[in-house]
Amino acid sequence: MIEPDRCPWAVGDPEYLAYHDREWGVPLHDDRALFELLILEGAQAGLSWITVLRRRDGYREAFDNFDPARVASLTDADVERLLSDPRIVRNRAKVRSAIANARAFMELEANTGRSFAEWLWSFVDGRPMQNAWRSLDEVPAETDASRALSRELRGRGFSFVGPTIVYAYMQSAGLVNDHLVGCFRYAEVAALR
Repeated sequence: MIEPDRCPWAVGDPEYLAYHDREWGVPLHDDRALFELLILEGAQAGLSWITVLRRRDGYREAFDNFDPARVASLTDADVERLLSDPRIVRNRAKVRSAIANARAFMELEANTGRSFAEWLWSFVDGRPMQNAWRSLDEVPAETDASRALSRELRGRGFSFVGPTIVYAYMQSAGLVNDHLVGCFRYAEVAALR
């Protein structure tokens, strides 16, 4: 069987391959899934994505399946418990950020009267941005849209949401289609909304 062409970053590791082929770039509109991804992208800061991807199930267990209300209610004692949990990245700032981000997530929904997904997707006019990169060298680390979204998130009390992290978030959550045009997923993801 001939393997289809893929984005080069996905080749070589079965977990990356599965993530690329099934999840990366697929437009997410579910608040819980968007919250999960936001926390995981922040946890990835300074690490490789595979490090976090391999811990995703552990994160789901440790952080109550990323229920924002439950994560927002975690206490200092919970932070200490989480810092001893080998299933997650044990970084105090990142654990505290997950809790603070859950609180900011809930405040955003309460203050805007919109779901997080509705608010987030407004940054791309409700539709995924379609890029047409031919090489990984063309893909930017951040964009005007990621800088604007980063500013808004930080202004609302979120952390670990710099423009580069936010652009990675936008890519993985499908707000932008950054599969290379030669990748078999490019057209498949472009057809999704």
